[in-house]
Amino acid sequence: MASVFLYHVVGDLTVGKPEMVEFCETETVESAIRAIGESTECGIPVWKRRSHTAMIENNEMRQQRFVGILNSLDIVAFLAKAQCLEDQEKAMKTPVSEVVDADNSLLKQVDPATRLIDALEMMKQGVKRLLILKGTVWKGMSKRFSILYNGKWLKNADSNSSSNSLTINTNRPSSSSTAAIREKFCCLSREDVIRFIIGCLGALAPLPLSSISSLGAVNLNYYSLEASLPAIEAARKLPKDPCAVAVVESAPDGHSKIIGEISASRLWKCDYLAAAWALANLSAGQFVMGVEDNLTARSFPDFTVNSTVGNENTVKSGASTTRPKIFSSRSIGFNPGSSSFGMGRSMYRGRSAPLTCKITSTLAAVMAQMLSHRATHVWVTEDEDDDILVGVIGYADILFAVTKPASSFLPVNRSTECFAAEVHN
Repeated sequence: MASVFLYHVVGDLTVGKPEMVEFCETETVESAIRAIGESTECGIPVWKRRSHTAMIENNEMRQQRFVGILNSLDIVAFLAKAQCLEDQEKAMKTPVSEVVDADNSLLKQVDPATRLIDALEMMKQGVKRLLILKGTVWKGMSKRFSILYNGKWLKNADSNSSSNSLTINTNRPSSSSTAAIREKFCCLSREDVIRFIIGCLGALAPLPLSSISSLGAVNLNYYSLEASLPAIEAARKLPKDPCAVAVVESAPDGHSKIIGEISASRLWKCDYLAAAWALANLSAGQFVMGVEDNLTARSFPDFTVNSTVGNENTVKSGASTTRPKIFSSRSIGFNPGSSSFGMGRSMYRGRSAPLTCKITSTLAAVMAQMLSHRATHVWVTEDEDDDILVGVIGYADILFAVTKPASSFLPVNRSTECFAAEVHN
């Protein structure tokens, strides 16, 4: 495993990655919906517009321009507000700066020669995207010494990295400013890292065949919402990682049975306006299932849907010849086998069923499950009962699990110089 994490660099994972196109905070929600549909991990990085007066931009300036990551649940929660439902056209034209949750720590620019183990440490500390300069050639497999040491920033990180830094020299002549502006970057996500790791399962043995419970990868601090409560409650306490709320029903024995979820990954490519209306008006249980069969058309007000993705049906208010649109789980990306609330587990089959695994599932199986479904998380249930919710496992939990043994070959109480001598010898 040391060879996988110590002698691979983040540049190895950027082969074939497309150039990142900055999504500006002045863009509209409507544009963000289209961009999110083409994104990874159901979200897009949002940037402040580059100043025209700044001809040369260094790493620090670029980092300061980063605003945060906008995902599908953020947009649905915003569109579910009363003022947005009253004027959907105006809501869709709203700048994303009014929607995105500003968090500058979610992205970090790194050198292409940064060791993979350092990238994993950054992601374990909360970084969701790594910004990497494309087309840079580095010598050797990786940097011998880490900017992180046992999960802590080195005091001499700045001095050590100055010779290898890709920061643009502001003392360069003006003729180089054009080249600086044309620098191309790509964005590395946690999904990219997991895809790389799953291709190295042999080097990680015996971890891949160990259960997620034995590795301590099950996160017990998850968010849940009773199916009978309003779905809008999920928007009032949006979790950050993973961005998902389990919809549960209480069993007689006190356990919680999962019946669905309200999450960014599930709403990734949905009809956002239909989802927003449902979030604001339905219970959590109705939201995850759809209610087209047990509510009449008169139960729904006429409303217009002009979403650029998902369902293309449009209803004009007051038109007697137009059938009012009835919310259905299919219109927001679900496909339940039945839409009668309270009929049992069988109605949650199909795409409406939450993605689950057992507490005894192996790490390799869960990783493959997440990647095949393009999901950011998997809900964990008891081994004996598929419905009883135990916890959740996301990208961050997997990264913690696969790097636990890595700390065994990083000395705890010795200096960096001693470790360097050992590696050299």
